[in-house]
Amino acid sequence: MRFDLLHPADQLVMIMDRIYQYGMTTTSGGNLSIRDANGDIWITPSGIDKGSLTRNDIMRVTPSGEVIGPHKPSVELPFHREIYKLRPDLNAILHAHPPTLVAFSLARKIPEIRLVPSVSAICGEVSMAKYEVPGSEKLGEYLSGEFAKGFNTVMMENHGVCCGAQDLFHAFMSFETLDFCGRIEIDARKLGEPNLLSPTQIAMDSSKAHPPLDAFVARQVSSEECAARRDMCQLIHRAYDQRLFNSTQGTFSQRLSDGSFLITPYKKDRKYLEPEDIVRIKNGMCEAGKTPSRSALLHKAIYERHPEIGSVIIAHPPAIMAFACTDATFDSRTIPESYINLRDVKRLPYASSSLDVEGTADALCETTPVLIIDNQCVIVAGSTLLNAFDRLEVLDYSAKAIIAARDIGPLVMISPEEVKDIEVAFNL
Repeated sequence: MRFDLLHPADQLVMIMDRIYQYGMTTTSGGNLSIRDANGDIWITPSGIDKGSLTRNDIMRVTPSGEVIGPHKPSVELPFHREIYKLRPDLNAILHAHPPTLVAFSLARKIPEIRLVPSVSAICGEVSMAKYEVPGSEKLGEYLSGEFAKGFNTVMMENHGVCCGAQDLFHAFMSFETLDFCGRIEIDARKLGEPNLLSPTQIAMDSSKAHPPLDAFVARQVSSEECAARRDMCQLIHRAYDQRLFNSTQGTFSQRLSDGSFLITPYKKDRKYLEPEDIVRIKNGMCEAGKTPSRSALLHKAIYERHPEIGSVIIAHPPAIMAFACTDATFDSRTIPESYINLRDVKRLPYASSSLDVEGTADALCETTPVLIIDNQCVIVAGSTLLNAFDRLEVLDYSAKAIIAARDIGPLVMISPEEVKDIEVAFNL
């Protein structure tokens, strides 16, 4: 999808609907704006249901101050205008109140962006603006003052967060990524002290090169490939809707019968991926005109070593990432389904998936279909696409259950003797 070709009003409706549907703002909360090439500010209205906005509800404010549209513009218009005035490089602003980031704003703390490597690259350094009454000049002064210092992501005391970017989608990426990071930190602190990445480790990830693959031109697309592209997109959308992925993080791949495989593209919005966006890798070459996930060589190595594996997923769900970011051990012996699907989950050091591709691929086996990479991701393998996706769901659900159980009482896992009974009953 060419998001940049959508009218500003349609962009605002699309992103506000996305924020609302994922429980990241309320009916009356939050506001978004876009500054177009003419200098007009398109902004969400005040007092209108955020869950049912239409393009006709969006307000336009001209550089001269004329207000065009059927409603009043957001009460927060003053700080949008002030930020645009001070930062000519920003053309979109997103302000909302997701519960996770509100929790940090209540504690007057900024989420720790050094838990996973992608956060600082997407959000940049994050600051905190002082509290003031919504819509007041003072709030605009405090908030715009932080943007004037060069921050693009600013927490707001007892309020929420404000993100600015060159376009609305990148503002949303920062917003969603910071919220994911906050959710990881909250869960991680229930398990122990979070382990933080060093600047060198973060730089290592941001400098990771795309796989050096020659290109091939696909002359014909089989019905098998068409079905695989369709099925991948359906499950990628489901993974996003279930918050197992975020907009640009998370990779699916699926093996085809000729030995080639399909994989998600680099940094394309997972919410709207279409079959034509999926990238085919064949004989070490990449489908022409497309950029595959940077983990393509890892997927290739896994398929070459494991003929029984038909699909691989790399993801960053907050609950299981809480284990990846602490020294807490994840144990799959919670309920029978968890052990049957996950078996013995192993951990590998940070950056193993890129620095030791062969070793990471070798670590997967029938009894270890899931790997946790410290402070980075989880890798889930399955015999089929649905099998891998099921394992990812079970993994995150199990992690959520363990974290929740710690607030209830001592955990009692299935015993070794009971595990043997499960293995006999299910021929494991």
